[in-house]
Amino acid sequence: MRAAIPTIAQLRENSLSGVVRHEIERLILSGELPTGSRVNENAIALRLGVSRGPVREACRALVELGLLDLIPNRGVFVRRMDRHDVEEVYDLRAGLTGIAGSLLAPNISDADVERLRALVEEMDEAANAGDFRRFYPINLAFHDIILQLTGNSRLIKSYRALVKEFQLFRTHGLVQGDALRESNQEHRAILAALERRDPRATYDASFQHVQHGKQRMFAAFDKLTQAGTGSARQGYGHPRSIE
Repeated sequence: MRAAIPTIAQLRENSLSGVVRHEIERLILSGELPTGSRVNENAIALRLGVSRGPVREACRALVELGLLDLIPNRGVFVRRMDRHDVEEVYDLRAGLTGIAGSLLAPNISDADVERLRALVEEMDEAANAGDFRRFYPINLAFHDIILQLTGNSRLIKSYRALVKEFQLFRTHGLVQGDALRESNQEHRAILAALERRDPRATYDASFQHVQHGKQRMFAAFDKLTQAGTGSARQGYGHPRSIE
């Protein structure tokens, strides 16, 4: 039996729901829709000038992505991560980051090594200045470039989904003290292993980098909790940390 050919109306609706999904995702990741808050479908539809259908479809997709929770008879809420969720995401990302490094190591070009080295040098400057706002996007780019260079589309898709989940529970506590410099020393270890074209060493350096990031995050969060700050009492949420 032949699959039904989608109509123009269906294609238009799917395209519209995709646009709506990206906008809701932006609101979540920017913190404009904070963790634990209810997503008001009517308000979103009015804001974007669309019907509730594409909003509902977009919310379903974001539930699948792990950014929203659907609670029967109550509605859709921005996901609030507990400690177990955080551990799971960190551990999975550690594995994916390690796999990406081990896949890339035998095949990385000299030009790509230098490209990554330039990012590490930029992060050094930002870390020495204690400039988190500058450090953070370069940090994301460093890891994303390694993923891109593997050419493994499934690995890239899975990793980027985890990065989005990460932004639900990041905390500024990790930018205090030597956290930025510690993180970038670990980037240097990854780079050195890639430069040697050593898959095992690259896996280990990449895996340990994310695991150390998890330890830094929990230590910072526990410190905030002990201090009794409001952001800590509210659970794992915005703003962001580093790995």
